[in-house]
This record gives sequence, C-alpha cells and structure tokens, in this order.
Amino acid sequence: MKIRQALISLSNKHGALEFAAGLVAHGVNLLSTGGTARMLRDAGLPVTEVGDYTGFPEMLDGRVKTLHPKIHAGILARRDLPEHLRTLEQHDIPTIDLVCVNLYPFRETIAKAGVTLDEAIENIDIGGPAMVRSSAKNYPGVAVVTDPQDYAALLAEMASSDGQLSLGTRFRLARKAFVHTARYDAAIANWLTSLDADHQPQPFPEQLQLAFDRVETLRYGENPHQQAAFYRDPTPLAGSIANYRQLQGKELSYNNIADADAAWECVKTFETPACVIIKHANPCGVAVAESLLTAYEKAFQTDSTSAFGGIIAFNGTVDAEVVAAMNARKHFVEVLLAPAFSDTARNMLAAKQNLRVLELPLARIYHAFEMKRVGGGLLLQTPDRFNVQASDLKVVSRIVPTEAQVEDLLFAYRVAKFVKSNAIVFCGRGMTLGVGAGQMSRVDSTRIAASKAQNAGLDLTGSCVASDAFFPFRDGLDVLAAAGAKAVIQPGGSMRDEEVIAAANEHGLAMVFTGTRHFRH
Repeated sequence: MKIRQALISLSNKHGALEFAAGLVAHGVNLLSTGGTARMLRDAGLPVTEVGDYTGFPEMLDGRVKTLHPKIHAGILARRDLPEHLRTLEQHDIPTIDLVCVNLYPFRETIAKAGVTLDEAIENIDIGGPAMVRSSAKNYPGVAVVTDPQDYAALLAEMASSDGQLSLGTRFRLARKAFVHTARYDAAIANWLTSLDADHQPQPFPEQLQLAFDRVETLRYGENPHQQAAFYRDPTPLAGSIANYRQLQGKELSYNNIADADAAWECVKTFETPACVIIKHANPCGVAVAESLLTAYEKAFQTDSTSAFGGIIAFNGTVDAEVVAAMNARKHFVEVLLAPAFSDTARNMLAAKQNLRVLELPLARIYHAFEMKRVGGGLLLQTPDRFNVQASDLKVVSRIVPTEAQVEDLLFAYRVAKFVKSNAIVFCGRGMTLGVGAGQMSRVDSTRIAASKAQNAGLDLTGSCVASDAFFPFRDGLDVLAAAGAKAVIQPGGSMRDEEVIAAANEHGLAMVFTGTRHFRH
C-alpha cells in the first residue's frame, strides 16, 4: 500500500522532523495539529493544519482537535469496499494512509510529586487514542506509528518499495498500537482507582491492570512437562534481574532466572564486597569481606556440596583471581552474575561454554509491588525493604553482645531475610556457617543449620544465629546453644518470649530483638 497522506500529532517529538522530512521526500502530504504543525512548518516542511483541513478550529483548550468525520472517515474507510470509497468521494474526504501519534504524558505527569487530580485529568488524551485505535483497526489500509524507534525502519522500507508499506508491517504496527493504548488506559485506571473519595492516594488500586513484555519463550518451566516464558516490565527498574545482559552460555531456564533473581536481590543489599551462592531459591553460602575473592572463598566454604550447580552473584567487578579460585575448586556453576567482569575474567570464563554469565547494573531500587499468583487471584505486597540497623536492636538478655557480635548478628539477619521460612542462619566473621530453610518447625531448621555446619567441618563455637521469626518455644535455643552459638537475633513477639529469654540467660547467650519479622514464602 502506497502512503500518500499522513497525519502527525505528537507529544513526544523525538525524531519527528527526520521522519516527516522522509515522508515528504516520498511525496506524502502532511496533516498535523498544534505544536507539531508549528514545528514542521518552522523546519520548512509543507504541512496542513487539521483545523484548516476539517474547517473546524481546535477548541475547548485543545480538548477537541481531531474528533471530526473528515479525519476518522479518512482513517476508517475500508479500501476494499466500493461503498466506503464512494462515501468518501461523495463527501470529498481523502484517505489518510499513515497516522503517527503518541499520547499526552500521563505517566510522567502522575510521577511528579504533589500532582493534583485536575493536572492528571488534563493529561488524559482523548483524540490521540481514538486515532490510534481507528488506524490499528483498519490496518489493511492504514499504517499507525506510535513508537519513534520505528521511524527509520519504515522510511527504509518505503525507500525500497516505491513509498509502500507491506501488510505485514502494518499488522505489526497495529499490534504495537493496541498495546500502546491498552497500557495508556491501564496507567490511568490504576492511578484513578488508587485514589479514595477525597482524591487521596491509597497503597493499592481497587482494580489492577498489568502489562509485561515477553522476552523469550523458555525451554520449559520448573519441570520439563511445563511450558514457560519470561516476561518483564516495559520499563524495568534499574538493578532488577530483567536488565541482565547475557555475555555467554546456554539459554536461561525458568529455574535459572528465578534463582538468579534470588541471588541478585540478596547480594545487592550489601555495601561491602559480597558473594551469594543460591541453590533452589535458598542461600547456601553468603559472605562479606575486604575483596570479592575472599567473600567467594568464605561463601563457598559454608556448603560446598550444595554450591555445586548453584547460582553465584557478586556485587562488584569479577576479576581473574575470582575466576581462578572457582576453577581451582572445579566449581560447577549454572549462572554467574555481577555488575561487571574484567577482560581477563571474561576470557577465562569463555572456556566454559555452557556457563551462563550475566552482567547487570547494580542499583538498590525496588518495585512498588511484589506479586504472587494464586488460584483465581493475585497477592500483592510492598517489598521487604527493611534492613535492620544496630540502633534498631533491643537487648533482652542479661549478656550484652559485643560490637563484633552485633556486626555478625546484623549480617546473619540480612541473610535470613532471603531464606525460605522457617529460616535459621548461623554465622561468624562475616560468613554463613550453616543455613536451615523451609522447615515446618523452627527447631528442625535449627537442627539442620547446625548439622550442615558440622558436616562442612565448620566450628560453631562462638557463632551468631539469626531467626527470621520469633522462637515459639525454647527448644530452638537449646539446640543452637548446644551447637556452640553465643548470640541470637530474632524479632520477638512470641507469647513465650519470657521463656525463650530465660533459656538464653540459662545458656549464657546474648539475645537481641528487632521487632521486625522477615518471613519469605
């Protein structure tokens, strides 16, 4: 289909001059509105304002510009129906073959601090979505352009095909256009339904509209008999796993992405050099140190058996020394991720062709919501951003923890936040010593954590222990004390707190309460 007439009406004018000039070069007549028309005219391009074209000026402070039969009939008329074409001829309405529109900046407006309802309402586009939807509906006769990223490719296609755009291109543009308007309307609906009767914002909208882009179809899901795909936010936050750039290795699997996300969310909470090793969504080794190399060596020492086939995340640049240490241990790794890799490290890793190496920016930013699908519904919550500080601790035992113990307790509690409940973490000297995860009783998690440390040949004498939730009975204290622990951090809040505190005093343990639980299901 040859493009003869185009309507251009843009809020985001990036690249518009070049695109319009390219259309003119192909003999296309330009229609435009308001600021876009002035921009084109100032650049010396021939353009007809929509008001002159329809015989009706823009009115109502610009609320009505393109809502006119001469515009929408020219867009919506089916080129394959003679009666439609006769109607256009009868009313002297030319066809509009290309519509280039993007919409008022509603998302940008509501992102501003202190935005009012009136400001938001005035940034709800009406004519733009109507033209986009009309054009997309009639894609056999109209090309609709909503993304500046498409300008160059469309001009190239027109240059190679005598000013025409193929049906396949028009269908692709139509699909993109419907996504564009759907997400625009979703943003409006989400924002408006998050306001109460007094127009005050609430944490969660009454009706939630979601939008994600498919990145890839995965080989299978958690198991080979399940199908799976990876979707990401249209604008993923900096520092999220969706921003990864794969440097080498096999395709990522469903479990790879889930475990890589768990590793990344954990490692990026530490300011000092850190290493996190994840296996089946749980940390099996975490450490902080003066260097990534030492952090890796300490994390690996926690549970070298579980670390086999795991996911490793670093919060700094991986260098040749780190890779050499992994090679020396013959450490088989599924995924390795970090903010950066030195050139030497990348050359060394290249020998492991199946190893998936991911590079992604480090940023401690969180999404507004975490989501979990359940049967017939969706659970939403705000992310667990809280990282306990020394000032948050309340000493409840007779023995007061030392500064070194406080440092290890804070480290252990931060790790426990990323361990499936019930979670128990033994640690010492900035490294995990034993991790107990996902048990139905807290005392079983305590026994498992102690047993793992002992199996790894790690001495728990003088260690510190974190529990993600309160100890419901004293039995957990009895187990960790028998293993050699000397300090405990937990949220408190059990009806048997006094019994648990008494057990800590009986065993000569220092115990602190945080007041904040970190369940992870």
